[in-house]
Amino acid sequence: MSANYDSIQAGTAITGTPFHPTRESIREFCEASLDFNPLHLDDEYMKGNFGKTHFGGIIMHGMNNFGVISKMISDWLYPMGGVHRRLETRWKNPVKSGDMITPHAVVTSKKTTGRSRWATLDVEVKNQRGEVVASGEAMVEFHHSL
Repeated sequence: MSANYDSIQAGTAITGTPFHPTRESIREFCEASLDFNPLHLDDEYMKGNFGKTHFGGIIMHGMNNFGVISKMISDWLYPMGGVHRRLETRWKNPVKSGDMITPHAVVTSKKTTGRSRWATLDVEVKNQRGEVVASGEAMVEFHHSL
């Protein structure tokens, strides 16, 4: 039996593909997004302090976390015929070149409406030390069969 909406339960866990950001992938994301913030590109700039924060080197763009989460959701969801509708996250810790980050999600609820079926997921991304670097919530939709 293939997975579908009915097989999803609260507590269903999902793990995505690990991502290993490099200086090159960080730079490529800046180029693709047209966001050339020195936080992601300039080692000299990153030697400074930012209020109480000292990063100690360039950091990955936070929107890269959206990418690894979206890939995880898509890889899990699309074979079941669902669509990814919403993603909200907060960045908790910086990600640097050389880190390994892995997205995770847990289904927290399901809801059926007159037009569709929905599932809500708690999402997070952890680094190789088990530290949460991003967390939030996603919503996915499965249309009623005709």
